[in-house]
Amino acid sequence: MNFSTKRRNLHLREFRAANMYPYISALRPHHWTKNLIIFAAPLFNFSFNIATVLNSLFAFCLFCCISSSFYLLNDIADIESDRRHPVKCERPIAAGKVPISAAAGMSLSLLGGSIGLGLYHSFSLGLTLICYALLQLAYNLKLKRVVLLDIIVIASGFVIRACAGAVATRVDLSVWFLVCTAMLALFLAIEKRKAELRRGGSTRSVLKRYSPSLLLRLENVATTGTLMSYALWSAGLGLEGATTPWMMLTFPFVLYGVFRYQLLSDPHGQPGDQQEMAKERTERPEGVLLTDKPLLLTVFIWGLVAFSILWLEHQGLIQ
Repeated sequence: MNFSTKRRNLHLREFRAANMYPYISALRPHHWTKNLIIFAAPLFNFSFNIATVLNSLFAFCLFCCISSSFYLLNDIADIESDRRHPVKCERPIAAGKVPISAAAGMSLSLLGGSIGLGLYHSFSLGLTLICYALLQLAYNLKLKRVVLLDIIVIASGFVIRACAGAVATRVDLSVWFLVCTAMLALFLAIEKRKAELRRGGSTRSVLKRYSPSLLLRLENVATTGTLMSYALWSAGLGLEGATTPWMMLTFPFVLYGVFRYQLLSDPHGQPGDQQEMAKERTERPEGVLLTDKPLLLTVFIWGLVAFSILWLEHQGLIQ
């Protein structure tokens, strides 16, 4: 193979990669971090055998597929409003980089494939995926335009994800952990609405029904609910929570993490040149988690401490 042939093949691969990028971007892989809650069930039950890990990973992949299918459907439905949005106009479908017909085909394939594989794995996992699909369908068709129900549906999606991890691995989750998951997701959804309202220019019709004062009151409720439910869960089996009350040692990291996110979501608490960035970042909670170093460090230390406690409890060194 001569040099010109190698160069031509290299250009061809680069051309194919460039053409595939919009299709991959349309799946919003950066949102797949939301599905990591699926690993909560085996993690907090300290179940790390091969079958549990593979089943958790399988459920995670299925939820990445089904969530991407609804991102595609949502972008198709909102294509006109997205084109008027200062940021969403860059999305591949709104920008015309991915044809609507191709996006629809990808969406239906991912949706049908994930549900089919879920049912093949187990009826309970398939049923969980169907419930999630129905919830997302209702959200995209109607509920995202209904005040209060829009953020409640977002929180419900995270609870379903957590349940999927439990049914896929056949381990139990504490009711307090599910409540904490719902309250934390509700908190993040409220913060997202706050950022959208402050930023302005959003095409969400539901924002007309929200006000800063209402969102502040909702935020206070969600923050209190998150911290209280986590404290009750970490108190141990006496309150039908974690397997050991030593998990209370992780509570300060959760407290700091929630407060840190509130600080980042407040543009008045940022330097003048970073206020606009603060508004934009909190429209994307996953962006805050992946870019703020103190928050990343807090999550890392929380995970390290939690894993250490569970390992010591599993070895019988603590109760």
